[in-house]
Amino acid sequence: MTALTILGRLAERWSGVTDDEVPAAAAAVARHCVLDWLGCTLAGSREPLARILTEQVAAPEAGGPCTIAGTSLATSARTAALVNGAAGHALDFDDTHTLLSGHPTVPVLPAVLAVAEEIGADGLAVRTALVAGIEVECRVGALLAPGHYRAGWHATGTVGTIGAAMAVARLLGLDAAATVHALALAATQAAGVKASFGTMAKPLHAGKAATDGILAARLAAAGFTGNPAVLEAPQGLAEAAGGGALDTERLDRLESQWVIRDTLFKYHAACYLTHASINAASVLREKVAPGDVASVEVHVAPDSLQVCNIPEPVTGLEGKFSLRATAAMALLGDDTTDMAAYSDARMVDPELVALRDKVTVVPDGRVGTQSTVVVVTRSGDRVEADDDTGQPAADLDVQWARLSSKFLALAAPVVGEARARELHAAVASLESQPPALLARTRTS
Repeated sequence: MTALTILGRLAERWSGVTDDEVPAAAAAVARHCVLDWLGCTLAGSREPLARILTEQVAAPEAGGPCTIAGTSLATSARTAALVNGAAGHALDFDDTHTLLSGHPTVPVLPAVLAVAEEIGADGLAVRTALVAGIEVECRVGALLAPGHYRAGWHATGTVGTIGAAMAVARLLGLDAAATVHALALAATQAAGVKASFGTMAKPLHAGKAATDGILAARLAAAGFTGNPAVLEAPQGLAEAAGGGALDTERLDRLESQWVIRDTLFKYHAACYLTHASINAASVLREKVAPGDVASVEVHVAPDSLQVCNIPEPVTGLEGKFSLRATAAMALLGDDTTDMAAYSDARMVDPELVALRDKVTVVPDGRVGTQSTVVVVTRSGDRVEADDDTGQPAADLDVQWARLSSKFLALAAPVVGEARARELHAAVASLESQPPALLARTRTS
């Protein structure tokens, strides 16, 4: 008997996952992922990058069956996934996962919803496909970590393509033999580098992952083939984009887990690796007035310096990837949960710049979701606070309530309060919903 490749093993397990097999907690978090992505996407649909994609890519082919969220347009599935994927990541406010070292839902769900709208798949099928996609992409992300991310690859774009292909393959009902080729075709399209962080290109990674995942699954369904060993083979993805070594024992350890349960959600509209320091600085805000601050140290993991250490941001997008700017915003009392707080004007505001320039980023031995912020006052007093944003929510009901507030704040300005609440109710009962969830977001 021929041993399965890594992708073969994943295809065999997740192509056959059934609706009833998904545990209640995993199903609940899947609904959380859908709600959070939908809110982020509707708000992101008003961003310049979404407008440009809509005008340049979607509008010329208007007339297809698949919705461009928050617009009156419908296009092909691949174009809808491209635009909706980019819009969902435009604000960098969408969910994240430590195994993936990226954003799990945004490359997968736009692909699933577009194909579901095209073929008439219901909410239960959408949920199961989303779960399969996230489970696979997080496992591949774990196998490639940490070399892939440290080498400069954006896992949301690279590994997210594999997750999108898995989800669409499951939605289309591909067997394991076809699914492994879908995953292989996705892996060979993997792209997206971290040098793009702070620009419109970063959200484009998510849209490209979604649309390329659809392409991979559709080609595999028609008999198109790839290399099932493309992850571990010489000059394969692991060697070419991450150092080569694959910890397959880690795959064994994850065998019985539903890792979607460990999805983390954002409550600040900035890079997730800034969140712990924002939280810690917010605590210190209650103890030290901005005018009394002499200096600030932000202690973070060394890897954070490669992701969110833009020292002097001049645009709102750059500010989302600046530990110095976000810490200063928190110390000044800015509402960092409000996407509008990260404006170009605020990044060059003399008040913010003056405090930002007192901040020093200090790398040490902690993990990426941990931070300590130390403030030294003009009188020489030293106060500090710690935070760790790497722990999944223990209470899923509380998480749903927090995400519901976030969703309504993001969606209502785009579709109106009444429509936003209708969408919220639809996601709450996702499994019983008919096809075309996104069609409810269309404008007149």
